[in-house]
Amino acid sequence: MKRKKLVFKSKYARDILLRRKVATIRLLSNVNVGDVVDVIAGHLKVGTAVVEGVAVKKLRDLDEIDALMDGYRSKDDLLRDLRKIYGNKIRDDTEVKIVYFRLL
Repeated sequence: MKRKKLVFKSKYARDILLRRKVATIRLLSNVNVGDVVDVIAGHLKVGTAVVEGVAVKKLRDLDEIDALMDGYRSKDDLLRDLRKIYGNKIRDDTEVKIVYFRLL
């Protein structure tokens, strides 16, 4: 069976490798707790991780801890990037998935 992937922009590789980014917030995700996934940044595999948790929150309920775990300095920075990535696909009441992972 082909291994699932968590794919990131290349700019996140350093934070992932330094374990400053241990979560990712996605509109859609097919990973489940316990999955072992390839971690791809840009076009390079930067590691393998295990999914330690998956939570669902509304965009408006994300907090500073969610932002820090996703490698951002603040909730505002996180929301700015999510709105840039997803555009008009997300609103304050949109449910997002938070995927918590640990590099192996």
